[in-house]
Amino acid sequence: MDDGSARRRPRRRRPEGAVRGAAPAARTAPVDAADTMIAAAEPAFAPITAVTSTESFAELGVPTTLLPALTGLGAVSPFPIQAATLPATLAGRDVLGRGRTGSGKTIAFAVPLVARLAGRRSRPHQPRGLVLVPTRELATQVARTVEALATPAGLKVAVVFGGVGYGPQTDALRRGVDILVACPGRLSDLVEQGSADLGSVEITVLDEADHMADLGFLPGVRRLLRRTPAGGQRLLFSATLDNGVSVLVDEFLSDPVRHSVDEGSTPAAAMTHHVFAVTRDDRAQVVREIATGTGRRVLFTRTKHAARKWARQLTTNGIPAVDLHGNLSQNARTRNLAAFADGSARVLVATDIAARGIHVDDVELVVHIDPPAEHKAYLHRSGRTARAGAAGTVVTMMLPEQSDELRILMRQAGIRPSTTTITPGHPMIAQVTG
Repeated sequence: MDDGSARRRPRRRRPEGAVRGAAPAARTAPVDAADTMIAAAEPAFAPITAVTSTESFAELGVPTTLLPALTGLGAVSPFPIQAATLPATLAGRDVLGRGRTGSGKTIAFAVPLVARLAGRRSRPHQPRGLVLVPTRELATQVARTVEALATPAGLKVAVVFGGVGYGPQTDALRRGVDILVACPGRLSDLVEQGSADLGSVEITVLDEADHMADLGFLPGVRRLLRRTPAGGQRLLFSATLDNGVSVLVDEFLSDPVRHSVDEGSTPAAAMTHHVFAVTRDDRAQVVREIATGTGRRVLFTRTKHAARKWARQLTTNGIPAVDLHGNLSQNARTRNLAAFADGSARVLVATDIAARGIHVDDVELVVHIDPPAEHKAYLHRSGRTARAGAAGTVVTMMLPEQSDELRILMRQAGIRPSTTTITPGHPMIAQVTG
């Protein structure tokens, strides 16, 4: 399959102070998949700076025409990741931004997308702005935020992902789209079919890039990026900047401005962590007691079967719950997320598919019924609560045989939880559930 690499050489990084369009400095070797091993030994992200700001959106250079739409989204003043990156992105610079999940990254890239593309007409099959995301749920949510800013500016937004029919997506592209929010797999299909042409893309955004790397999407992402013009603006946002992402940075970002608001590997200060040591016999009752309450809570399991089982058991016991996992159809996912968001189901039981990008306000409690396999998953799961400065509580259920692995996981995550031996009715349950 022709991925465009024969027609376009990989993009070079500009030296400090170089102007876009000037001759790039030579590299000793082209970037390839083997660079992943080399990057592991290089300080790829050393120049990242932490930034805080009290400036307004207008003072950061955001066009006044976008301010009412930002207010409508509840963005009255910029979050740190927005204050850190907007001056550079609005000026057309490539940006590498790191911020914890829930830090406001979507608005940070939606504003320059709309501001820089406004005022021109879309063309059939040729989006001018592209946002790549790892999951369907995140694609839908990102598109909703982008559309809230784009529609008043006269820009058209479309979202494409797998698991649904091609018809509506190809129809939207045929009518003309200014900004396309896409999952890599479905977009690759649409490109091969001739329904999408990336040759006119001016701005490309990679959101949750580390998750795309974790899911094995890097080869497809690289093929897609090679189809975009070499001189286009690239913005990469991620909760963490692991070495898998450095391949994309080296090949596709040109002298990027680097910003980090908080360490992607550290928990939010407003997040309280508990470990509940339980026996296997007591766990089900303790989970039911934790799930009781008026606030929203997300429970995580390792398997789809377990997510279905716990949601069914909780609902049977009078606690409205819905599940979210890979076996659900897109309609079922949308329906369950809507029930959780509108409060008709207070509990969402999910596999790791929901650990990234699912944004529902006011989740007060995250429960790891099954501890995750590694510390990054713990941090991303836990990031469903304590978003945007709000407080939140995280509880991890620990069976006797899990003590050693959980101790290692917490150390790697930089967490020092309080550990309590719990039986049904223990007062600590009421304390964390409120």
